Amino acid sequence: MAKGRKKPSLTGAVSAELRKDFNLSNFKAKKLLNSNVKHKEQTWIPLSPAFQEITSIPGIPMGHITLLRGHSDTGKTTALIEAAVASQKMGVLPVFIITEMKWNWNHAIQMGFKVEEEVDKETGEIINYDGFFLYADRGNLNSIEDVAAFINDLLDEQNRGNLPYDLLFLWDSIGSIPCDMSLKSKNNNNEWNAGAMSTQFGNNVNQKVLLSRKESSPYTNTLVCINKVWTQKATSPMGQPKLMNKGGMSMWFDSTFVITFGNIMNSGTSKIKAIKDGKQVEFAKRANIQIDKNHINGITTRGRIIMTPHGFIEDDDKAVKHYKNDHSSEWVAILGGMDFEIVEENDQMEETNPFAQEPD
Repeated sequence: MAKGRKKPSLTGAVSAELRKDFNLSNFKAKKLLNSNVKHKEQTWIPLSPAFQEITSIPGIPMGHITLLRGHSDTGKTTALIEAAVASQKMGVLPVFIITEMKWNWNHAIQMGFKVEEEVDKETGEIINYDGFFLYADRGNLNSIEDVAAFINDLLDEQNRGNLPYDLLFLWDSIGSIPCDMSLKSKNNNNEWNAGAMSTQFGNNVNQKVLLSRKESSPYTNTLVCINKVWTQKATSPMGQPKLMNKGGMSMWFDSTFVITFGNIMNSGTSKIKAIKDGKQVEFAKRANIQIDKNHINGITTRGRIIMTPHGFIEDDDKAVKHYKNDHSSEWVAILGGMDFEIVEENDQMEETNPFAQEPD
């Protein structure tokens, strides 16, 4: 043997001999590891053209978790309803989980959501809404655990063949209800709530949603959550404030998409109004929007968008004028005429650091 070359070890020789007759494909088949690898081709629930233009993404990715976060009245619900409207058209069943209790059926209908109104024959009043959707609220969902159990039950029914649709879960909102322990102790403890979110969703529900992306799954399920937020002040004079998620970070870590609306310290919106003789109609709001997390194609964008009662429009004068022309006749009864002035006020758009870096 040439000087300097090591003699093969007995262990190495035995291993090489064993590998000669070893078939890795047969081993995978024996362990059922040969047919559960491939994921489905990525599909999307499309949002409005204005949303697609500013974000450079089609909408909500199916088979994933998307987080819509920000301060109140910044466009989160508009995005959620746009997703619901599109899902109905696709035959994907929208499942509303409304724990914030600010839901407005008229707003959803105005944006194009299809419902059947059940009317009292004697009074003519609407007594219920029905149609291609499921709906649950604080009437039977009072805790984080209740929401998780509700979602798990529907997924079980789907697996049994009793609910033969792809499901789009729409939760409004994380941070609006406590966990069972907080309820029982009558003490809304944020640490307990965050722990319950991690246990019920991070270790359970979220994984079931993500597993539906596999080609072996007959259905593709999607979870969209509105997340209430709070602002964490900087710990040092040179530091920057951060926008923090109520209910903990488990949904952030498991989400594929995080879309932030507004600023950190304030809503970051400005009101667009039609004003005549002291009367006014607020018909739109301009808001900041940013893709903070994107684990599909990596695109992250920042810009401004205008939200209206009918959905998003682009942030330009032409789009505002077109919207005004389409809907100004609806304001005549309030303003008393068409010769009104368009005014934008309470502009809180600018901020030194509009979006803080979050852990990924």
